[in-house]
Amino acid sequence: MMRHIRRMCYPVAALVAAAVPLTLSGAIPADAASARTEVAATAAQRAAAPDPASCPEQVALVNGGFEKPVVAGTWASFPDASQNNPNAVPGWRTTATDHMIEVWSPRMGVPAAEGAQFAELNANQVSTLYQDRPTTPGQKLYWRLSHRGRLGTDQMALDIGAPSGPAQQGTMSDGNGKWGTYHGSYTVPAGQTTTRFAFRSISAAGGNASVGNFLDDIFFGTPACVVVTKTASPQGPVNVGAEITYRLTAVNKGGDVAQNVRLTDKVPAGTTYVPGSLRVVGGPGSGAMTDQAGDDQAEFDAATGVISFRLGDGATGTAGGRLANDTTLPDGTTVEFRVKAGRSVAGKQVVNSGAVAYENRLGPEPEPLTSTSGDAVTEVNPAVDLSVVKSADKTEVTVGETVTYRVTIANAGPNDATGVAVKDALPANLAFLSSTRSTGTYANGTWTVGTLASGATATLIIRAKATAVGETVNTATVGGKELDLDPSNDSDAVKVCVQREPFCPYCTPGSKQGTEK
Repeated sequence: MMRHIRRMCYPVAALVAAAVPLTLSGAIPADAASARTEVAATAAQRAAAPDPASCPEQVALVNGGFEKPVVAGTWASFPDASQNNPNAVPGWRTTATDHMIEVWSPRMGVPAAEGAQFAELNANQVSTLYQDRPTTPGQKLYWRLSHRGRLGTDQMALDIGAPSGPAQQGTMSDGNGKWGTYHGSYTVPAGQTTTRFAFRSISAAGGNASVGNFLDDIFFGTPACVVVTKTASPQGPVNVGAEITYRLTAVNKGGDVAQNVRLTDKVPAGTTYVPGSLRVVGGPGSGAMTDQAGDDQAEFDAATGVISFRLGDGATGTAGGRLANDTTLPDGTTVEFRVKAGRSVAGKQVVNSGAVAYENRLGPEPEPLTSTSGDAVTEVNPAVDLSVVKSADKTEVTVGETVTYRVTIANAGPNDATGVAVKDALPANLAFLSSTRSTGTYANGTWTVGTLASGATATLIIRAKATAVGETVNTATVGGKELDLDPSNDSDAVKVCVQREPFCPYCTPGSKQGTEK
């Protein structure tokens, strides 16, 4: 079945699974199928997503809107694609013996159905305008076209099939008051590796063979198929507190334009969004974006942690745009944002993926589709919070007395600390006597602990003898192999004052008390 739609807004196409001739049915307003709502977008995000291998082999016409070559004035005749001419019309050929195609601009008082230019089927002769495209047997292809009369009601036929004899799919008859839009589908039969898509003039108002049958917005091929990839930079491992830059690229590997294209990504658990980092770095609408909603193509929702971009030509603060296929836009469109790794992901992986929701509008209703990226995985280095507390049993001693130091270290995590050691060299006026440890070894002023589990503590007791008068400051400093999240508590010191031994006026060196003569 083929449907004829009055052009009231952007047309949507009817999906028709038939390779046999199609017949016309009643007119249907295009706006009857315009329900492109947020509900549809939400449903699209739950749909199965294509990956690169799942996209059908791409089929698409070249220059379906007749936008090339550019008409300098009101209209012009150009050679068809079979002619070796720099001004030839890309993609299109004609059966006219002069090989000329007539292209109009809206300066003639007729608006284009899409874009800025359109073609007149009846150029200098009654002829057929066509393209031959490589196809795969069994492949389901969709078509769409806009037709309009010039002086009155013009009629043409659509033929699809093998180049040696394409079959008529139906006829289109329209007056000169508005564009008529038609759509359908075609399944490539067995053995047919090249398919012709052709327009054949039947009649034109006024009977002039060089006047009639305007054509525009022509599509024949595979539907849109958006593939999303995601990368993280640096690739890792990174430390807690480091920024990770995510880039997502959406490429349309299908034949038709993807419509209402929207990308969403949720800030991964254990990270925080870096304000002001939203950017479209490649493709339509490139540039920096704000975090606020509604003022440009992107926003960050702090309540949900969701980042949103509306992508493609014509994207706004509320609506997604159109993403051309990779023949027109080879690199697609790329966006980026940044997050900062938090304490809770230390020693773990940050895993994140994004999704693109879009619509296939080759049917009677917009068909919501979703493509999800693969996971971007970033390793985060372990992190710890080591601390040390040092105390002494006495803060004032005399020469010859013993001072006992207690050194306690702790690991507040979140990961186990490895290679832990405490530097604790005694001052010059204190002589080492002995040490006691809960773990590890102590030698030459270094307490070698090794591994200290998250939440664990360890203690070192050092006994030393005061040997000289003076004020002593003894410092203990702890360190390990992992990033320390709070270096401010990695050292502690205690001050001990060493005084002279008490003076005894009754005792002199060498004196002997209690000796009688």
